[in-house]
Amino acid sequence: MAIKLHPHAQARLIERGATEEEVIATVESGITFDAQYNRTGFRRNFPFNAEWKGKQYATKKVEAIAAKDGEDWLVITVIVKYF
Repeated sequence: MAIKLHPHAQARLIERGATEEEVIATVESGITFDAQYNRTGFRRNFPFNAEWKGKQYATKKVEAIAAKDGEDWLVITVIVKYF
């Protein structure tokens, strides 16, 4: 199984503060949930303990919304939440 990132997802990585490695780890070992349009969501928390946009946060939650592409996953978008 390969995990590919759509160009939209790659653009969201930069603006939302995630890395490609975090997204891959989220798809490989995160919790799954149903997403809109018959897609699958993957969710995983990462220790952060850093500053993001002027505020200090302990945890970063990465959500990857993906569609099955044969045996592979195509990540459509990435959502990041800090807390």
